[in-house]
Amino acid sequence: MSQELSDLAARLRQSMLSQGRVPRGPDSKGENGGSYNPPRQEFDSFALELFALQFKYNGAYRTICQARGLTPDVVEHWTRIPAVPTTAFKELELSCIPSKARTAVFHSSGTTERKPSRHFHSAESLHIYETALWQWFQRNVQSDLRFTICDSRWICLTPPPEQAPHSSLVHMFETARSRACENADHPFFGAVAADGSWVLDSDAVLTALSPGLKTPDPRPCLLLGTAFSFVHLLDFLGQRDLRLQLPTGSRVMETGGYKNRSRALPKEELHTLVAEWLGIPTENILCEYGMSELSSQAYDHVAGDEWQVTGNAVSRHPSPVTRRFRFPPWARAQIISPETGREVAEGETGLIRVFDLANVFSVMAVQTEDLGVRRGDGFELIGRAQLAEPRGCSLASA
Repeated sequence: MSQELSDLAARLRQSMLSQGRVPRGPDSKGENGGSYNPPRQEFDSFALELFALQFKYNGAYRTICQARGLTPDVVEHWTRIPAVPTTAFKELELSCIPSKARTAVFHSSGTTERKPSRHFHSAESLHIYETALWQWFQRNVQSDLRFTICDSRWICLTPPPEQAPHSSLVHMFETARSRACENADHPFFGAVAADGSWVLDSDAVLTALSPGLKTPDPRPCLLLGTAFSFVHLLDFLGQRDLRLQLPTGSRVMETGGYKNRSRALPKEELHTLVAEWLGIPTENILCEYGMSELSSQAYDHVAGDEWQVTGNAVSRHPSPVTRRFRFPPWARAQIISPETGREVAEGETGLIRVFDLANVFSVMAVQTEDLGVRRGDGFELIGRAQLAEPRGCSLASA
């Protein structure tokens, strides 16, 4: 393993730890209650340094960059760093990690017949990956003083890690759970079927939510899963006409995706049904955007909503406007025109391109096949581009 990459990873990890702090009091500033955007110059410096090292140690990526005439000698800004399409992760070993040092690999989801993307990891790369996911997870899921993730009951609608070792989503859930509540009960209520699809034990979920107990558990619930897993749960409740009322403060995090594993619902309709059948307000539903080729995730929030913190009291003043996704400060998203290859203007639609510094040991710049609308420093997620290969949190979540 390159000592240069290891040293950069250590510095980036320290930067993440300082940037991803959860707001705790009235001095917090910025959207969602916290000042966390690093200076643009700092991101650019890290990105250019990382690009030079990935060009040096990632042979497959170096070949791509040379073919485009974009090398560290000529690239002067992070926006010019060559991005690799997600499809390239299927055919090429886009990794700086020697094969003998690889301890894990995350696969993209999709149909079992298609060749998946592969994102290789070592113990060192997982260390920075887990730091990145945990810092931004708690920063978004625990976004106010009324909800503490370590005091909540976790309900993961996915298979457990031992059944889905190549799912970055399951790894993410387990990493966050173990850091939030080390001694918590095993919270996974899904399984992998013989054909590789994910199935949900809805009866077990219902028991865990304990609606029939004389003395229900008063702790808030945190339900995490794919969109199709929530549809399965909703159908289960609907068939039995069971409307739940989860404890005050309970939250849902859904990660999108259907891929013919259930009936597909528009996001607004899905959230309305989740709120209706689980008994939680729609503003307590959070969406995550991620993929196996990245090490950082984006979360959405309602743009225009503001948290006002005074002592221990928190009041919300909602504004019914568009949700948008935001990556953490160590990642940047651009919305790129497929016709010109340039970033689109505010409010225009294009392909989402992500520059993820947490991808230290693979490729920082990744070109997705997902469409988004540029919204300030975030984006509104539209879905897959036409003719793009199906993927996402469907057959098995990335």
